[in-house]
Amino acid sequence: MKTMKKIPKSLTNIVFTVFILATCFVLCLLLQTFSGAHALIPAVFILGAFLTALSTEGYLYGILSALASVLIFEFVFELPYFRLNFTVTDNLVTSAIMIVIAFITCTLTTKIKNQETLKSKSEMEKMRADLLRAVSHDLRTPLTTIYGASSALLENENGLTKEQQVKMLQSIREDAAWLTRMVENLLSVTRLDSTNVKIIKTSTVLDEFLDAALNKFYKRYPDREVTLELPDEFITIQMDALLIEQVVINILENAVCHAKGMTILCLKVSVLSGKAVFEISDNGCGIEKERLKTLFTGYYQTENLPPDSRRSNAGIGLSVCAAIIRAHGGTITAESRKDGGSLFRFTLDTEETADEQ
Repeated sequence: MKTMKKIPKSLTNIVFTVFILATCFVLCLLLQTFSGAHALIPAVFILGAFLTALSTEGYLYGILSALASVLIFEFVFELPYFRLNFTVTDNLVTSAIMIVIAFITCTLTTKIKNQETLKSKSEMEKMRADLLRAVSHDLRTPLTTIYGASSALLENENGLTKEQQVKMLQSIREDAAWLTRMVENLLSVTRLDSTNVKIIKTSTVLDEFLDAALNKFYKRYPDREVTLELPDEFITIQMDALLIEQVVINILENAVCHAKGMTILCLKVSVLSGKAVFEISDNGCGIEKERLKTLFTGYYQTENLPPDSRRSNAGIGLSVCAAIIRAHGGTITAESRKDGGSLFRFTLDTEETADEQ
């Protein structure tokens, strides 16, 4: 991933202002030339000042747009042409109305934008607090297990059988691996939440990618079989292979940990309208409606979940999936199937689609 150069906000505001003014000017010329609707010209410039105030930040550009509109209107569209004359009462009143409307619009839009910013910050702080609470709760169990098992090994080394020691070491290794995946997911969320991050995509062969992803999954869950359904044609996809591997593994792991009663886990890939469509389905217990609403946010209460579910890392893992797919310009959804089980679907551009873009 690399950081994109951010366009200065002031340059964006200037471009918006000039574009809207130029559009209003051309429209007024057309009105005067072809329809003779001279009375509509001030309304067009007032609308332009309003749109400028709405599209830019602060008061400056809206006021400048209003002043420029007044000067253009007086110089080009009012008698005497190509001369500024503010001694005529009508011209002076029209100019004053345009400036007042622009100022009022700037004030209102600035207040609305400030309120939206405060609301967004408040929601973000709440989401961060919920995430911290969920992560803290999830981390407590494996850390307690690691601490307890390691303490028992150190303090009672001679009093434990070889089998007990091996079992404790396996528990420590499993919990440490889970903590590693949790940290990886949290780091991915942190990186991908930044608006300045751009994914570096490379041409990846589908079959090779799935072999690598499933090999990693089987190392964690050697007893869980995944049924593959792939298209016959040769497919290459533009993506960051390591990140999309994380998506596939997180969703498969979510099914293993949450799909109670699951006997079938299927990964299907198809091509539709230049998009590679990945579908991961199971025949387990499905997903509750309440859970679907916040499934990809990572912010959900874990206190009432059973211990195995708390430690599944599903919320954080699925929020990582959503962030990665969005960064690739794709879409991701989840649903409960009518015949039982759940279905996760995400899309990516194939190499042909990316080349066209």
